[in-house]
Amino acid sequence: MQQLAVLLRLCARHGRLILVAGLIAGVALPGFAAALKQWLPEMVAALLFIAALRIGPRQAAGSLSDIRTSLVILGLYQLALPCALAFAFAIAGITAPLAVALILMSAAPSIAGSPNLTLLAGGDPAPALRLMILGTAILPLTVIPVFWLSPVLSDPGDIVTASGRLMALIAIAAVAAFVLRRAFLRDPSLQTLQAIDGLSALSMAIVVVGLMSAIGPALRENPADLAVTLMFAFAANFGLQIAARFGLRKFSPASELPAKSIVAGNRNIALFLAALPAATTDPVLLFIGCYQVPMYLTPLLLGWLYRRRSGP
Repeated sequence: MQQLAVLLRLCARHGRLILVAGLIAGVALPGFAAALKQWLPEMVAALLFIAALRIGPRQAAGSLSDIRTSLVILGLYQLALPCALAFAFAIAGITAPLAVALILMSAAPSIAGSPNLTLLAGGDPAPALRLMILGTAILPLTVIPVFWLSPVLSDPGDIVTASGRLMALIAIAAVAAFVLRRAFLRDPSLQTLQAIDGLSALSMAIVVVGLMSAIGPALRENPADLAVTLMFAFAANFGLQIAARFGLRKFSPASELPAKSIVAGNRNIALFLAALPAATTDPVLLFIGCYQVPMYLTPLLLGWLYRRRSGP
């Protein structure tokens, strides 16, 4: 057990490189990626469990003012932005797969791994966990106007059902982690927290392999299309993070800027795979795979941005 703890702390120390290794495995091992894809719901639940265990119930809950602020931010992220995109694409008559992917990405809540990414980027993960849970809870309400403005997409009733299932999954994982934390880890040592951080990095590296199952075939069969899609994925993800980082600095405590910025760009677009018809989701599978690249490179490429002194 002691040797395992030492190994996990070593993984925590090199967490950013472990995420990069997961990306490489997702591209280089398409068979393994396809096998892991069917276990994505369970792996996402495990990732959330680890994040909630690391943070603990008191930090995750925050104050009432934190929750009100989070709801305002989520209104901008999950309602105002996707509605603006859907309206603009509808007026322009654009129905290309990349347009649909951008609408779905901006309408989605934060990924379950956002607290983990925030931690690896040097920020406080608690605000990211709150934004992720609240964002998933309000998703059945926020997607309705977005889908109404975008006739390319399906009935939002399907999304309400999928969101309900995801919310139940989140609730079970979080409650189980909080009970375990209260029973056995009321005051964890620094070494224990570092071991949990290492487990988090390993779990994220495994999850990304399953999410990148479309990348390997595209690299061999249509590299030009892959390059264009990857460029759009980087622009959407990093663009939203940087915009939030500088747009919120006058209105948010500096300690919460990394979490709020990372949540802005890293969204759970894979949620819609279970709710929309294959005719809608198949054309955006490549974008979903490419989207994992900037997501998992966030701590490595944007860590400097979040560790600099910022905000009031």
